[in-house]
Amino acid sequence: MICQLIVVRYPKWLGWAGFLSMAIFRLPLWLSPKISFWKLMGCGRNGTFDKTPDWRQWAVLLVWQQQADTSDAPSRADMAGKKPSLFNSWWQFFGCEKWELLLEPIEGHGTWDGKGCFGDLPKQTDHEGLIGILTRATIRPGKLGSFWKHVDGVASQMTAADGFITSLGIGEVPWIKQATFSIWENREKMKQFAYQMQEHAEVIRKTRKEDWYSEDMFVRFRILSAKGSLQGHNPLQGKL
Repeated sequence: MICQLIVVRYPKWLGWAGFLSMAIFRLPLWLSPKISFWKLMGCGRNGTFDKTPDWRQWAVLLVWQQQADTSDAPSRADMAGKKPSLFNSWWQFFGCEKWELLLEPIEGHGTWDGKGCFGDLPKQTDHEGLIGILTRATIRPGKLGSFWKHVDGVASQMTAADGFITSLGIGEVPWIKQATFSIWENREKMKQFAYQMQEHAEVIRKTRKEDWYSEDMFVRFRILSAKGSLQGHNPLQGKL
C-alpha cells in the first residue's frame, strides 16, 4: 500500500482558497476508484497538535490501491502521482508552495473513522533509517481540558529532541480530531523521545488511564520520496 501526504501553503491573504478547496476537492476524491481512503485537513501553527489553525496551510492525505505486482519505488511513485488533475491546477492558479511525501505504511495499529485505512500492519518490523510517524486521535469532549493542558509542554521538547527532523500538525476538526506527522532520523531516536522523556511518558500514561480518546491511531512509515518545499525548504533535502 502506498500513500501521499501533500502539504500546501497559500500566499498571504489567500488562505480562504485553501478553506474553499476542502469542499471542492471532495467530489473528485469521491469519484476516484484508485483512492481507497482520503482526508482533507487543516494545519496547526506550530508543527504539532495546536489549538490555533494556520489558515494558509492545508494538507491532503491519499491512500492508493496498489497492484500486487508493483514493488519498485519508481513504479509506485508514478502510480501514486496520478492524483485528481484539479488539485495541481488549483494550487498552481493560487501560487501555492507544495511539499509532497510518498509513504509506505509499515507498522501500526488503530483506526481512523472506524477504518483500518493503512491495511493490516504488523506492530514491529526490521526497518532501519529515516521514519515517519503518524499519531492521530479523536478526543472525547469531556477530556479536552486535560488533553490541551499537556500538549504544549511535550511539543516544545519534541522539536529539540535528538534525531527529530520536522513535524506537521494536521486535523479534520479543530480541537477534537487532531494528528501529528513527524519525521525522525531512525526508530531508536524516536523511541528515546517517546519513552524516556519524562513529560511525554507521563502524557502517554494519562492518556490510557483517563481514557482521553474515543479513537486513536499510530502508524510508522517508510519515506519513499519528498519533493517540493514548505516555507522555503525541503526538510528532507539530502536525507533520502
